[in-house]
Amino acid sequence: MYFLTGWPRRLLCPLRNAEEPFHIQPSSQRFYFALLSETQLSIWFSRPSVLIVSYIESAKAVAQFGFYQKAEWKPDDSMIAVATAKGYILLFSVLGSGDDKYLYEPVYPKGSPRVKVTPGYKEEQCAPALSLEIKKPVDLEAPITSLQSLQEELLVCTADGYLHVLHWDGLGGNGRKAICLTTIPFSLDLQSARGGPSLDLEGVHIRCMEYCETLDGFAAVLSDGRLGFITPLSSTITADVRMLQLQGVWAADVSDGTCVAVNNKYRVMAFGCASGSVLVYMIDTATGSMQLSHKLELTPKHYPDIYNKTGPVKLICWSPDYSVAMVTWECGGLSLWSVFGAQLICTLGEDFAYRSDGTKKDPLKISSMSWGAEGYHLWVLPTKRIKRKQQQQQQEEETVSPPQFSLQAGILQFHFIKSALTVNPCTSNQEQVLLHGEDRLYLTCGDPAQAHSSSETQQQQHARLHPHDGSPPHHHQHPHHHPNSPLSQGLSTLLGHKHWHVVQIHSTYLESNWPIRFAAIDTTGQCMAVAGRRGFAHYSLFTRKWKLFGNITQEQNMTVTGGLAWWNDFVVVACYNFIDQQEQLRLYQRSSNLDNAFASVTKLHSDTLLLNVFRDMVILFRADCSICLYSIERRSDGPKPTVSVEMLQEVSMSRYIPHPGLVVSVTLTSVRTETGITLKAPQQACMAESIMLNLAGQLIMLQRDRSGPQVREKETAANNKKLLPFCPPVVLAQCVENVWTTCRSDRKKRHLLEALWLSCGEAGMKVWMPLFPRDHRKPHSFLSRRIMLPFHINIYPLAVLFEDALVLGATNETVLYDGMQGSSEPLEALFPFCTVERTSQIYLHHILRQLLVRNLGEQALMLAQSCASLPYFPHVMELMVHVVLEEEATSREPIPDPLLPTVAKFITEFPLFLQTIVHCARKTEYALWNYLFAAVGNPKDLFEECLMAQDLDTAASYLIILQNMEVPAVSRQHATLLFNTALEQGKWDLCRHMIRFLKAIGSGEMETPPPTPTTQEPSSTSGFEFFRNRSISLSQSADSVTVGKFNLQKTFSMPTGPSSKGRDGECAENMYIDMMLWRHARHLLEQVRLRDLGCFSAQLGFELIGWLCRERNRVARVDDYVLALKRLHKDFLWPFPVIPVGNLSSPLKNGRCRPVLSTRLLKSQSADSLLNMDTAPPPVVPSNRTWMDGLSQRSKDMDAASSANSTQHSPQTYDAFLSLLTNKVEEYSIGSATDLTESSSVVDGDWTMVDENTSTLSLSQAELEHISMELANKGPHKSQVQLRYLLHVFMEAGCLEWCVVIGLILRDANVIKQVIGLLDSPEVPAETAQSIRSGLLAIDTWASTDCLGYKPFMSLIQPHLQQLMMAASMASEQVQPEAFQPSACQSSKLGAVEGGPGGVALARPEDGRCVAAPLGLLALPSLEPAGGFSRTAPTEDYRAPNETEERGEEEGTYDCTLS
Repeated sequence: MYFLTGWPRRLLCPLRNAEEPFHIQPSSQRFYFALLSETQLSIWFSRPSVLIVSYIESAKAVAQFGFYQKAEWKPDDSMIAVATAKGYILLFSVLGSGDDKYLYEPVYPKGSPRVKVTPGYKEEQCAPALSLEIKKPVDLEAPITSLQSLQEELLVCTADGYLHVLHWDGLGGNGRKAICLTTIPFSLDLQSARGGPSLDLEGVHIRCMEYCETLDGFAAVLSDGRLGFITPLSSTITADVRMLQLQGVWAADVSDGTCVAVNNKYRVMAFGCASGSVLVYMIDTATGSMQLSHKLELTPKHYPDIYNKTGPVKLICWSPDYSVAMVTWECGGLSLWSVFGAQLICTLGEDFAYRSDGTKKDPLKISSMSWGAEGYHLWVLPTKRIKRKQQQQQQEEETVSPPQFSLQAGILQFHFIKSALTVNPCTSNQEQVLLHGEDRLYLTCGDPAQAHSSSETQQQQHARLHPHDGSPPHHHQHPHHHPNSPLSQGLSTLLGHKHWHVVQIHSTYLESNWPIRFAAIDTTGQCMAVAGRRGFAHYSLFTRKWKLFGNITQEQNMTVTGGLAWWNDFVVVACYNFIDQQEQLRLYQRSSNLDNAFASVTKLHSDTLLLNVFRDMVILFRADCSICLYSIERRSDGPKPTVSVEMLQEVSMSRYIPHPGLVVSVTLTSVRTETGITLKAPQQACMAESIMLNLAGQLIMLQRDRSGPQVREKETAANNKKLLPFCPPVVLAQCVENVWTTCRSDRKKRHLLEALWLSCGEAGMKVWMPLFPRDHRKPHSFLSRRIMLPFHINIYPLAVLFEDALVLGATNETVLYDGMQGSSEPLEALFPFCTVERTSQIYLHHILRQLLVRNLGEQALMLAQSCASLPYFPHVMELMVHVVLEEEATSREPIPDPLLPTVAKFITEFPLFLQTIVHCARKTEYALWNYLFAAVGNPKDLFEECLMAQDLDTAASYLIILQNMEVPAVSRQHATLLFNTALEQGKWDLCRHMIRFLKAIGSGEMETPPPTPTTQEPSSTSGFEFFRNRSISLSQSADSVTVGKFNLQKTFSMPTGPSSKGRDGECAENMYIDMMLWRHARHLLEQVRLRDLGCFSAQLGFELIGWLCRERNRVARVDDYVLALKRLHKDFLWPFPVIPVGNLSSPLKNGRCRPVLSTRLLKSQSADSLLNMDTAPPPVVPSNRTWMDGLSQRSKDMDAASSANSTQHSPQTYDAFLSLLTNKVEEYSIGSATDLTESSSVVDGDWTMVDENTSTLSLSQAELEHISMELANKGPHKSQVQLRYLLHVFMEAGCLEWCVVIGLILRDANVIKQVIGLLDSPEVPAETAQSIRSGLLAIDTWASTDCLGYKPFMSLIQPHLQQLMMAASMASEQVQPEAFQPSACQSSKLGAVEGGPGGVALARPEDGRCVAAPLGLLALPSLEPAGGFSRTAPTEDYRAPNETEERGEEEGTYDCTLS
């Protein structure tokens, strides 16, 4: 409702005076404030807040009359009455000094547009010049306790027990009447009055009294602390005071009253008590007795250290619109309450009461306070004692600096912004929160990032610099409001997404029409209208511009009386026209200029108090207690759209409404109670069916009377002007502050859209909800059509989002400021900086729970299913379980009918049942778990349900529950189940948590339960990024195994992995976990899921190489080579190779030319995605010998090539040339073109040499086709990196069969060659060699029939196959005694194995052909790329010329046919 903003402002009196002001009294319109000190009466103006005039009593008069004590204004502001200590009433006339005389006037620089346009036009920024003149005093001969102004009378209570009624004008003896308190009969209610005087009033007088206009009586606090209400028996008090017969009513059982304030709009009386609480009473209209409505008191829950130490209530102040009350206590502090008891602000807690270092502040003690105009300011006079102390300290500090006015009177002004609903409860937009301060509007129009105008940035800057202070412009000149101060900068970040859209009200309009009285926003949330004292203005967020009346006279000739509303793009205004002296209903179009020429004007017969819009109807509530309905129709026949307004119906309410001022809001709705609405006929729900009237907090409903003859639908078109009459009113609810309803309809969410929402102060909210029969069944006769459900919320509701099941509100937030910790704290340190933040709250769980309590589970289910798509629906379910669980499990008495089993059963209807229960349990203390699971089921069963539903994260949460509720063996058993499932599904984060969990169960280290898995570590189920940035190059060749082995070891031991402890000290738990990991690895390898195996190893730090070494001759064998190859293709998204049909005549038909092309291709590419996969991984550090040999080989090759350059290439030269290129690529290609181009200059020389010497190889169309084929035959770069890495791992572990399969998919002849070379080693079992032989034969057969793309590669490795066949026959003779170790000494051994005589290393072509015959292969002589895997001995890098020559001649005889 009302929210504190910014810091309070301190006003200093310009006159030097030793007296402190102690009483402040506002005039009726609150434009003037009378301040009293002991001998001085001052009058202040509200805007600007300046002192106008001050009257100082002479010493002689002070001696005669005594000090000033209280003051009261005459209702027309022309006189002030002051009560003095010795029982005198001093009367002052307040005299103006002509119309054009101002005390202060604004001065504008020359050329400023803000100059007076119209002569005689008054600007509000001027303060009028007034003077005070004292009249003859009246002596009442007893101390005065209370002053109360009536219209022409002044009611004075004195300490001798009398009420004096004085006339304002003639204060002679004839104008006086005294009533003795003892003559007024008091009883508990008016019916039981006996008529005799009450005897117990001897010596009692009235301590405090206030007149309530709408109750026509006085609320009084007597000197003995009793509370009463005094009312005239026959006539009203104001008729003739001399003939007054008074009657009093007691409030039972109260004897500690201190003060009173009455609320005219809601007909309640707030009595302050010595106990610190405020009792709010209403008068029972039937019996006339005083009934306690509610209490305003601090609760021990929110204020544990202060709730009973506040002291007596000192003052209560209702705001001008009567929607909130400000309360202060003897011990200090301020607290703000809504009319029915919702607490909005209290300065006795949090940042108001404590400094940032935790020390307590002294609360501000207040001697008097008063609301300013429209409630935008609270004027507060602090108590003397604190101020004196501060001033002494100030004086001590100011000895050095020139003395300032340290003893000046100080007034504090607190700034407020308030909801537009307080004075303009118009429902044209119920889903936007609109607040207004005295010079700006705050609205919730979504995220400012979505805005579409450049001026939005200025808007945000404004909000950033002056985030929430609803203060006038000159307030920003305050030293602590400097735009660059760190506080202001930080606030926008504090607010985050709770950003308000702040719109500054146009200063020209504000100057002449302050204060703003009404504000309204349209349904789209894009247009706002405000109305001040005269005229109105409107603003559009689209254009970011205000529209004001072009003609200032038109603006000043109207005043808005009944409020503002928007209808489509028209502003609907109920106003009074001063020229015609008539009430009017006007509609102005938004896009036209603001001018009466474009307005639609309808004359009204009576003053309008309230206005509202429903669809195409306007409803007015008038001062004669009647309600009028008008229809609005848009007409687009002219150049500009106009509207026609027609009166539909008039309903007199004077029988039911005692005073027109009691009506808080009037609303047209489509809500009905009768049976006419069923699921079949929702269209009727869109009509204006009923009127809701908030009468002083009572919600009254008038429905249309359908009891008469009904008109059929088709006949209504002709006579639809005749509307149905209304039934007599029905009271729906009490203590209602606001009402929300919508005219939208949605079949899916009818429960929410056809409901009525009420805000009821401390009682929270209520919803009046329709109940529908399910599935078009006939409704039960005993089931009512609607039900009223109450529920509590933690915020003050300002708007309702109907479909989203959200309540929007606002709340005060504070920012501490510790700039000056000196002994004299300025106000800025005494008070925190206040901001207003948007808040929202879900209410759905409250409603579902209330329906379940009332056995309306079917309705609850329909409602919940309609909202199941909301993003926070799971949270709603959790909240419902949590709230019921907390209440029932912590109850001291046994609950006869517990709700938790019902709630649990209800939640099982939704798929998120398992998550809801476990999330709720984990947010609840352990002591309540048994109660929870007794209702919802055994956690073991729920865990198993999660596993069956494959919801592993939820299962992990249940595991924590089990670990706390069951013995370790049970939780280990379930953890093992979950761990295995997580491994199977590749949920690596969860696996890591499970490893930690299992270890902790065994070691007893389980201090913190593992959280439900989140992405804490860079998990990647798609690749081995775990190794991407480690010390080993992923495309590294086998030569670097001596260097890379240690690095790999280091990489594998992740801190969470099973290998983090030494093997010797490994406990049984680690062994248990390792067994599970080994089992899973075995499972993956058996299923040929190499990619998953790699991910598993990388993510969990599994020592793959060590495990493979152990499993080399067991599970790490390949049973079916063809199946393994196919699986790898599928797993790594690697395409099967294809060969183009038209390649038979290509210059590339001889397979030996491929390396040259690949080399040239790599040279020309820069992206590493075009890796040359025909080349093997390079050495990281090649040995010197290989390097030198390579160089010598190169020089020979260059000579040979250049000598034969001019002649026809002989086979011998050609072969040498190819050998050189292949060698170079395989030694230096690290797998990306960047690496190639950054190699040494010798290599660059090679490249140029190739380009110069291969004029015959200029790329033709056929070659380009071949290159594109090569690219098409390669898989993704990531897959290649992964395959190379796996190849490295398998080679390390000596799993040669897998090396062959990976070599085949990569089509890397060197791998095959190297593996076949290794097979000669005696450490390799004969079965392995046999398996590789038969596997390659199977692959060849498969390639011939199913995948011809592999044929060229099979032809390429034909020599190695022949060597393998030879080796098989000689295997028994080749046994050597050394042990096989894939470690540092490996390369020398392998070199020894391969460096045999030429006949062994290179089988003779004749033998090769013989052996190859069964393969069905063309016996192609070996094109042997030298260098290969650098484990091969350097002797292989070059050959004897005769060998080469012999092979070269034979090569010429074979062609490789590419089909």
